[in-house]
Amino acid sequence: MRFFNTAGPMDPARHYCLPPLERLDLQRVLTLIDQQKYFVLHAPRQTGKTSSLLALRDHLNTDDEYRCVYTNVEVGQSARENVDAAIRAILGELSIQLRHLGEETLELPWWQLVEQHGGHGALKAALGCWAEQSERPVVVLIDEIDSLLGDTLIAVLRQLRAGYTDRPRHFPQSVVLCGVRDVRDYRIHSSAEKAIITGGSAFNIKAASLRLGDFDRDESDRLLQQHTAATGQVFESTALAKIWDLSQGQPWLTNALAYEVCFEMAAARNRQRTITPEMVDEAKETLILRRETHLDQLADKLREPRVQLVIAPLLEGSELPIDIPADDLDYVRDLGLIRAHGELAIANPIYREIIPRELTYTTERTIAQQTDWYVQTDGRLDMSALLAAFQAFFREHSEHWVERFQYREAGPQLLLQAFLQRIVNSGGRIEREYGLGRMRTDLLVLWPHPGGVQKVVIELKLLHKSLDRTVAEGLEQVWAYGDRCGAEERHLVVFDRRTGRSWEEKLFRRDEMVRGWGVMVWGM
Repeated sequence: MRFFNTAGPMDPARHYCLPPLERLDLQRVLTLIDQQKYFVLHAPRQTGKTSSLLALRDHLNTDDEYRCVYTNVEVGQSARENVDAAIRAILGELSIQLRHLGEETLELPWWQLVEQHGGHGALKAALGCWAEQSERPVVVLIDEIDSLLGDTLIAVLRQLRAGYTDRPRHFPQSVVLCGVRDVRDYRIHSSAEKAIITGGSAFNIKAASLRLGDFDRDESDRLLQQHTAATGQVFESTALAKIWDLSQGQPWLTNALAYEVCFEMAAARNRQRTITPEMVDEAKETLILRRETHLDQLADKLREPRVQLVIAPLLEGSELPIDIPADDLDYVRDLGLIRAHGELAIANPIYREIIPRELTYTTERTIAQQTDWYVQTDGRLDMSALLAAFQAFFREHSEHWVERFQYREAGPQLLLQAFLQRIVNSGGRIEREYGLGRMRTDLLVLWPHPGGVQKVVIELKLLHKSLDRTVAEGLEQVWAYGDRCGAEERHLVVFDRRTGRSWEEKLFRRDEMVRGWGVMVWGM
């Protein structure tokens, strides 16, 4: 039985998958190889890079034109900047991969090459030996190139560059470097040279950079419908749309949501049961709460200062600093955390929820609040009582708690989200909308109760102008968001971070009307 894969390369015999070569611009790749070019394939983690490389290797080895090997240089990472040790490990892995191809005549004494040429020349020598012994031009696909560190990475790039002029008879005709980032964006610290070496200078022979994209909507549906074809289990059209909306085609998220629904959720293991959007929402919550490896790895990147420089303004709804380095923006995009086409924004709704929850993970669990304090006799949340409790909490603890956050500028918004999440975790959920230049964060609290689902909109704004103007803008915005979400209850929270203001001046609560709807406005 095939299943949705969330770990390691795709195996079409075992996994539902799109043909990996279809995800490449195969004609362009083959043209670059035919032209003896060295180039880069990059994309965020767990998007299908390795699967595509393996498929390309097999495609090239099916005829008599080329001999292609795939190798993963991550084995050299643990040696860090010990170049000899790292190159020895890399050559050992290359030897294994060549043996898998049946290259019996290429059992070179790799260790002797390290002794003879040193770590700074052994890789060039080894690839040269293989090219000279092969009856066909050789192609090398190098995966996880950006896992190497410092002088080891520089040594690999420079040896490939040094052999470039010897191709194709005495060195590989074409080399593909694969990683998360484009090699031109590398800023490599060389301990030996006491300098920063750029990838563009260490590997200035690169002819092109290809980026493996996410699924489009049609590809997402095609992948999911393979399960229907195999088992007869149907996805409602709204469930297909929900998976697309939550993942925005990110391959790991698409597979993870589908696997959780179809293979982990007990009710859906009955293949007569139709997959609904409610099941997909439940799967999304499970993945987030379980802190899956993919999501945890992304969350770990949030601690990096260059990532914070880009993500913090998105959380606040403010503008990017005008002096932000373009390299930092490219880095966060290459990690897959943001989308840069069109409006700059968090890449998808799941990441949009993961980011604030990860940043407040410890805070959420240490706030002394209980859900049953705010559940009314009819099962609905008393949101006014909850926000009044937060207002008192914020006055007493905000300076202490906000200082805990690495993202201090977004601290008030994050603290309220942690407070709400602590309560809502017991059965509801929070959907979040925020982005660059929006000057607000929109929260939609969904709380199931015996009569249905309670929908409460809470809009968070920082006071940037006069209070009256901020409230006036906020009322229009909260009305529009509430109208779109069909919320029956609407709140506007205004955080006043101006210095020299007393709590008596900042704290207030009042009822306002906008377009016939009541909105409760909270000052903090």
